[in-house]
Amino acid sequence: MYSKSKDKVDILIQQGATIPSPEQVLIGDEVSLNRIAAKGVVVYPGCKIFGEKSLIMTGVKLGYEGPVTLEDCQIGRDVELRGGFFRQSVFLERAHMGGEAHVREGCILEEGTSGAHSVGLKQTILFPFVTLGSLINFCDCLMAGGTSPKNHSEVGSSYIHFNYSTNQDKATPSLLGDVPRGVMLNQPPIFLGGQGGLVGPVCLEYGTVIAAGVVCRKDLRESNKLMLAQGPCRQCVEAPRLIADFHPGVYWFMKGRVTNNVGYIANLLALRQWYVKVRSLFFGADPMSELLYRGLLDKLDMAIRERIERFKALSQKMPESAKRYAEIIKEPLNEKLLTQKQELFERWQDVEAVFSAHLEDSGDPSIWEPFLEELARQFKEKGADYVAVIQGLDRTWSAHGTKWLQGIVDAVNGAALQVMPSFKCK
Repeated sequence: MYSKSKDKVDILIQQGATIPSPEQVLIGDEVSLNRIAAKGVVVYPGCKIFGEKSLIMTGVKLGYEGPVTLEDCQIGRDVELRGGFFRQSVFLERAHMGGEAHVREGCILEEGTSGAHSVGLKQTILFPFVTLGSLINFCDCLMAGGTSPKNHSEVGSSYIHFNYSTNQDKATPSLLGDVPRGVMLNQPPIFLGGQGGLVGPVCLEYGTVIAAGVVCRKDLRESNKLMLAQGPCRQCVEAPRLIADFHPGVYWFMKGRVTNNVGYIANLLALRQWYVKVRSLFFGADPMSELLYRGLLDKLDMAIRERIERFKALSQKMPESAKRYAEIIKEPLNEKLLTQKQELFERWQDVEAVFSAHLEDSGDPSIWEPFLEELARQFKEKGADYVAVIQGLDRTWSAHGTKWLQGIVDAVNGAALQVMPSFKCK
């Protein structure tokens, strides 16, 4: 597996890569040098590159703070990964991660995103400029917001997204911002203070500020709100001791959990259309740019599959949950809750069919066609700088693009809740 490693390292050096200690760099036999651009690439001692899908573009720097292990990652221009483990994820231009990172499958870090040391990610999507502090576990979420490297959404150090429930499921994705507005790169940032956490699945509006040390357990859907504290969830409270009996497998509230999962998947489907129709314009005609784009779309499809599988696993728990609930409850049964559990279980295949039907749905052409025409004009003027082109759209055209993507989100939400009417707002 490693018999050709020395030869590959020597070839990269001959092509212009900087590898100070070539004897301390390992490249798997399966790695194609056609997918590694030597120009401006720096690989420090202790780095390992594996996977036939690995892609490294010009200006990439690996391992300045400690060894880097890459496995089937696609890395865009001028990305810096200073140390850690990176698997089946994609990093777009100028993304940056500090030492001791642990970035696992299904992650997308868009332009200019960054993390300090000891950041753990999996199935995480970060829009441009989002910044993560140190000692963070931030899996299963999408975060947007901010307009520049100086005005960015931020996650403070020692922050956790709690993505594994007491009932042993991961149907817990959190949507921080949204896709239809977030892709326009013109929304207020979201700030999550250090040594705090989110209990997924939650939704946060743009402009949300959560103070340091606060664990947020519910949606915040109003803009520009400051959360200084939040009490425990009500099913966990037995006043005045704040202790309650724990019943494994019982879900006491279903509506928010289900609607947030549907909404998250709907946003990912909208993001897919953005990648297909808009992002694809900015990757150029050279083979490596095309491979980076394919990697980006692959990671998004991976995220969509993950969310559907986790949601399905939740649906399969509903019969047992309903049974246990009926056995332990000491007051009249909540019939609506039981109906919701029954609908989620019995109609799961129909819900899944909604997601499948909208995977290739591009929305209303009367909205996206003129938007793409305007985008093409901006592209001609500003070139292939994605951030500059998107931020160069005036408010009218940004709103037009948002309307297109919001239509996709609304269509998915509406169709899924049509299948499960007990979850509709009344």
